[in-house]
Amino acid sequence: MKLRHIKKIILIFGLLLISSSLYGQIGIEPQDIRRAGQAGWQFLKINGDPVQASMGGAYTAISRGNANAVFGNPASLVDVKHNDLQFNTVSWIADIKHSSAAVAKHIRQIGVFAVSVAYMDYGDIPETINQLNTIGDRTQAVVTGNYFSAYDVALGISYARNITDRLSLGGNLRWIRESIAELDMNNWSLDIGTMYYTGFKTLRLAIVARNFGPDAHLLGWSEEYQSEPVDVRMPIDLRLGIAMDFFDGIDSPHRMTVVLEGDHPNDGTEKIHLGMDYSFLNMFTLRSGYRFNYDVQGLTMGLGFLYSINQYQGQMNYAYVDFGDLKQVHMVSLGFAF
Repeated sequence: MKLRHIKKIILIFGLLLISSSLYGQIGIEPQDIRRAGQAGWQFLKINGDPVQASMGGAYTAISRGNANAVFGNPASLVDVKHNDLQFNTVSWIADIKHSSAAVAKHIRQIGVFAVSVAYMDYGDIPETINQLNTIGDRTQAVVTGNYFSAYDVALGISYARNITDRLSLGGNLRWIRESIAELDMNNWSLDIGTMYYTGFKTLRLAIVARNFGPDAHLLGWSEEYQSEPVDVRMPIDLRLGIAMDFFDGIDSPHRMTVVLEGDHPNDGTEKIHLGMDYSFLNMFTLRSGYRFNYDVQGLTMGLGFLYSINQYQGQMNYAYVDFGDLKQVHMVSLGFAF
């Protein structure tokens, strides 16, 4: 990318910022609408890949992807050269367990195909009922001694390929299901991702749109619960990211990647993700990141280790995510390229 092109891009962004600022001053002040709680299927927001999570969740423009790209930007699947298998486990908040796995295969002249599964187990939940207290003036929650369970699952197929030597495109199609006690609902979702290398060193831009799908119904009219049908919207998520590699010369043992990402969900305020990945000798990796404009999430950290056994290349990754008052989340993955 020539210098004059970069100057034009900066000028356009500057004009957009100035015009939006003037509009806010002379126009009608917009309402402060946070859109919180307006979508369901929240487990789709959990990315079980420690690499992506440890970099502040800034996964759109991460290159050198593996099968776990299906949980972030599916366009990064094009980095799978032969076959790749990934297993992930997450110790989520409130003793909730999240597990996922993906396998990808590169077929020459066609592209990369992948299948994946993600499963969230809420464990045994104590059953409570509302009943009048001994005086009879108000109700109170009473534990019955019974338990019920809940789970979420997503099964997906993915495809990605290089459109040109600079542009790649990928997508996921997933069948999803949520179940709690005797209630359940099914749906489907579509993810689309792109990755574009600008030609200026390793500078790249990426756009990801996740969780497109129809509204679902948790239940119809229920005589037992005296409830109207509940429409559950998909948690649509639009992201734009930019990344660049540093110290990645042919003879350099060091490599550092910096990623910056903007996130526009349909059920919350806009957010910013910043991440950094440093590797030495392409064997040992340190990662860190930060999530801005979150209520509780913030600092993320992680590390990784690559090793080779015969024709197999293995990798182990770990991530730590700070959830503030909700304590911490720990993620671990094990992968093989063959």
